[in-house]
Amino acid sequence: MDTIGDNFTNSDAKVSFWKKNTKAVPGRPSPTNNPRESRQKNPMSSTSFQDFQESVNDAWDVGDDEFCMVSDVKISRKVARSAALSVINSHQHTSSVPQQFSISEEKKIEAMQSLAAGRAPSTFLIQCESEVQNPRSPVAHRQYPGKPHMYRGATLMDKSSTVGKDSADSEMSKLEKFQPLLETSLLNLEDLRQLSWSGVPIRVRPVTWRLLSGYLPASLERRQQVLVRKRMDYCNLVKQYYDTERDEAYQETYRQIHIDIPRMSPLIALFQQKTVQEMFERILFIWAIRHPASGYVQGMNDLVTPFYIVFLQEVMPDGIDFDNYDVSSLSKEQRDIIESDSFWCLAKFLDGIQDNYIFAQLGIQHKVNQLKELIQRIDGPLHQHLQNHGVDYLQFSFRWMNNLLTRELPLRCTIRLWDTYLAESDGFASFQLYVCAAFLLNWRRELLLERDFQGLMLMLQNLPTHNWSDSEISMLVAEAYRLKFTFADAPNHLQTTKRGLRLLSSSAELRFILSTSMGT
Repeated sequence: MDTIGDNFTNSDAKVSFWKKNTKAVPGRPSPTNNPRESRQKNPMSSTSFQDFQESVNDAWDVGDDEFCMVSDVKISRKVARSAALSVINSHQHTSSVPQQFSISEEKKIEAMQSLAAGRAPSTFLIQCESEVQNPRSPVAHRQYPGKPHMYRGATLMDKSSTVGKDSADSEMSKLEKFQPLLETSLLNLEDLRQLSWSGVPIRVRPVTWRLLSGYLPASLERRQQVLVRKRMDYCNLVKQYYDTERDEAYQETYRQIHIDIPRMSPLIALFQQKTVQEMFERILFIWAIRHPASGYVQGMNDLVTPFYIVFLQEVMPDGIDFDNYDVSSLSKEQRDIIESDSFWCLAKFLDGIQDNYIFAQLGIQHKVNQLKELIQRIDGPLHQHLQNHGVDYLQFSFRWMNNLLTRELPLRCTIRLWDTYLAESDGFASFQLYVCAAFLLNWRRELLLERDFQGLMLMLQNLPTHNWSDSEISMLVAEAYRLKFTFADAPNHLQTTKRGLRLLSSSAELRFILSTSMGT
């Protein structure tokens, strides 16, 4: 979900980009009302994202995209009909001939071996080869822009991406490396980060995430003691803030959370259970009270989900369909453990990106501008293509930054991605910028084929990742690492020169262009 207000309707379209809430919110400044005067618009023009959103409101949950309402231009009937036909044709094509992107084993092995050894991967661009999937495949199902993808299966391992015994052997081999490390009396966190960067085995993921997030200490002797104390602390916070009569200042925060939670992950039955919603409600409400500088921001519930799933999996019986699992069948003690651990890990996780959620979300605005500059330097033609068709980076990447790609990826892939996020030694906030850049560049070919604003936005808001697995995520983070290694500390020499030179992946190609331009 994007950061929006719950009272959004079509009549609320005429607001400025950052909606100023006139109601008191704990810890936030009270913005002054400064309404802008309405301007006369050409009824036949269609250049803004609002125009596009209005024209395809059959495919959008209007209440989820307030941040995108940047104009009040009226859309013409002709454009509306054209956009609606594009939606229908796109959905029909997706359901009949879904596409899947696969990576060659040689490139995968080379990239991941380089990363595991702590070296920069080779400078070639990791590319995906497109293959047409069997149209009768059961995974071919209709996808909606901005909606989370359904997860099915008793485990978080993607069965479609494994090849029998080889996959099981790989999982066991990795598990054999994790277990001795986790059982050492004084854990070396740097070793754990290096091992976790390329993915964590399902069996040890809960304890590994607790350690990587800083929730558990490195000392094996102290871990149980800390767990008991922190879980008791959370229980006391629930009694102090949630189970008692709430202060008037917190009513608006509670009301917003109470409205948002039922709308969370509508395609996943697990999150529609009342027990689960109440657990999420307590986690978010208490976090908001303890962090008044930001308070609750819509979209934070998506950040609770990976922690909740990982810790639920720890106590969930094997062989059960995850989507239909009844959480209320667990004992109260087990549910309390899942809830408290999710809360503390979320709190640690958000400490590094809290500027994303302060008033006006300045951190996200800054990251969106960085992404724009980065893509301009990496791939000038793609950047120019987006600019020529009136696509602003804020219109699609705001959600990427705000929800950390949880709405763009299947749940199983989000959890694999967070293995790497948590393993980043200097915090994942800077690395996420390069993940988003690699994610956008992954769809370069398809985006360049789109020839209008509507087509580009439909593509960017509904990227076909529902068949992705751990393999695609491994390639994504490997490419993000390559981009970070190349660009993070070298901003000046990557800019376009007066001769029109751009960044090239091959030094031989660069020498050829230089020699040609000089007439040699």
